[in-house]
Formats: sequence, structure tokens, C-alpha cells
Amino acid sequence: MNTIIENLQQFWQYTGFANCNYQYLLMIAIGILFIYLAIAKEWEPMLLVPIGFGIIIGNIPLFQGLQVGIYEEGSVLNILYQGVRQGFYPPLIFLGIGAMTDFSALISNPKLLLIGGACQFGIFGAYAIALAIGFSPAEAGAIGIIGGADGPTAIFLSSRLAPDLMGAIAVSAYSYMALVPVIQPPIMRLLTTDKERLIRMKPPRAVSPTEKKIFPIVGFLLTAFIVPSGIPLLGMLFFGNLIKESGVTRRLAETARGPLVDIVTMLIGLTVGCSTQADKFIQWNSIKIFLLGALSFVIATAAGVLFVKFFNLFLKEGNKINPLIGNSGVSAVPDSARVSNTVGLKYDNKNYLLMHAMGPNVAGVIGSAVAAGILLGFLA
Repeated sequence: MNTIIENLQQFWQYTGFANCNYQYLLMIAIGILFIYLAIAKEWEPMLLVPIGFGIIIGNIPLFQGLQVGIYEEGSVLNILYQGVRQGFYPPLIFLGIGAMTDFSALISNPKLLLIGGACQFGIFGAYAIALAIGFSPAEAGAIGIIGGADGPTAIFLSSRLAPDLMGAIAVSAYSYMALVPVIQPPIMRLLTTDKERLIRMKPPRAVSPTEKKIFPIVGFLLTAFIVPSGIPLLGMLFFGNLIKESGVTRRLAETARGPLVDIVTMLIGLTVGCSTQADKFIQWNSIKIFLLGALSFVIATAAGVLFVKFFNLFLKEGNKINPLIGNSGVSAVPDSARVSNTVGLKYDNKNYLLMHAMGPNVAGVIGSAVAAGILLGFLA
């Protein structure tokens, strides 16, 4: 009889009920909220469903030593997490992004590249603020990249500069990517006038297949020579685009933008969610990272819109750019471009800005990878 009681007591010690506290319950509630927003509101379901369920998995209270937790060496979750920890999931995501992306809007109007560059001010603005409030230079660089609105880039950089903060940085980056339709429109309306919102841009010129084939090669050479430390991301991005545009590697392109990117998205979302284990995640630094992430995102959006307004001072009538596409310089593809189009249509239901906004949007993808390479170059 005593043996049975001892066995039951030992069993109880291994249950989640015995090891639970309010912190785990709080994180589980956050995971459920993410899933609710993904399903009910359709906010980035491809990201928030895996992350939300990962948060739930990662916050089941465990008895230490069971070798199932994400931070326990040799566990299945720990092995899957190495793709995040070692930074090899993000380049695979960039391969898929490259195979999905049409750079025609950027090729036809190269000056839109400047808008994508202007939005990276959010990264360096947040970097400076993070330094000022006490984060180390490496930590500040990893936090600042949230302003690029690019989850894979945030994971790639934080895995090298601030691995201890990677969970908070990654969840923050993906959360703000999902909140693009909520955060950006008020900033866009605040910083533009009625007259500016009605600007109609010239239709982009037709881009030849040859230009599309040459662009990824030239683009990679230019960016890689400037920031060699960004090669893992830039190389995969432009390689993915080349196999799409070459016309002779259709199967490779379909694999890269289909099954491959879907599998990696599931794994990266799930493991990032699992990394938010309450005892490691609920800290004052995590709260500061979320606040800085929001600030960097606001700065990036405002910088893009204000840059277009400034740039228009030097452009002739008929060639001016609608400032409502300034927000699309953050690299949340294609969501920020859709926001530009949606807001523009509210003021002129025949002014379609999506094609124009895709130029700065894809430029933002390149810009965030370059910014990550710059930060990695002088902080690693």
C-alpha cells in the first residue's frame, strides 16, 4: 500500500499541475490570444497559429530532467530549436521569399529603393534608444532590427548578437508584422495631407524578362560587396529570385516558394513560440524589448512617409510620389504594400497604389538584410 502511495506521489510531482504557477498560465493565455487573433481576425495566421500553439507547448510546466523541454539538450524540441539558435531557418525563409518576389516595380522605378532605405531608420533609431536605456551594443543591435518588420532577419541577427533575448525579439518582430494593418494607417494619416493622399502616380513601365534575370545577379553583387556579413540572407534572397526568373528552374522555384517555405515557417513559428518558456521569458527586459519594438516600428513607418514628402520637394508635378506608399518600405511583404493600397482607396477609390507600393516593399526586404549585415559587421 505504501508503495502505491509513493508511486502516486511521484507521479503527481511529474504532472504539470504540481509544477504550475501563474507565470505559465499567463503565457498560455497569451498563446491562446495569438491563436484567436489569427483565426477570428485573420491577422497573419501563417505566423500566429504556429507561434501561439508553440507558446502553449513551451509553457506546459515540466519537472526538470524529463528531456522534453526546448532548453533541455538532446530533446526533440531542442533539436528543432537549433534551426533558430544556429540561424539556419532564416536563410531558408529568404530563399522562399526570393522565389515569391517580383522585383518589377523596383526595377521599373529604381528611386523607390530610397524609400526602402529610409524605413531602415527605424532600426538604427531603436538601436540608439536601446543603448541609451542600458542595453549592451550587441543587444541593442538585435533589438533594433525589429523595426525592419522582418521576423527571419530578427532571428538571424539575434541568434548571433543576443541569443538570450532571441525569444522576446522574435515574438516581438512577428507580433508587429501581424499588426501592420493596425499600427500603420494612423501614422500615415497623421503625417499626410488630403492633397498628398490624392496624388496619382504614373503607371510603372514594362520590365523585360532579361532585366528580371540580370537583377538578382547585379543586386547580390552590389549588396554583398557592401556588406559581406549579410551574405547568408542576401545570397538566398537573390538566389531564390534567380531560380524564379530564369525560366529554366521552375520546379526548384515552386519547391522554394511552396513546400520548403511552408515547412520552415511552421518549424520557426512553433519553436520560437516554445522558446517563450515563462521562467526565461517573463522578465523586465522582455517588456522593454516589446516597447522598443513598437517604437522602432513607428519610427520606420514615419521615416518612410516623411522621406517621400521630402523627396517630392525635388520632383516635378506629374512625377511626384504618393506619401501613402512610404509605409511600405518596411519589409512586411506584402502586408505593408496592401495597407498603402487600402488607405489610398479610402480617399480615392480609383487610385490603386499596390503596384507602386511593392517597389519600396521589396526594397525594404533588401534593406533590412543589409542593415542586419551592417550591425553584424561592427557588433559581432
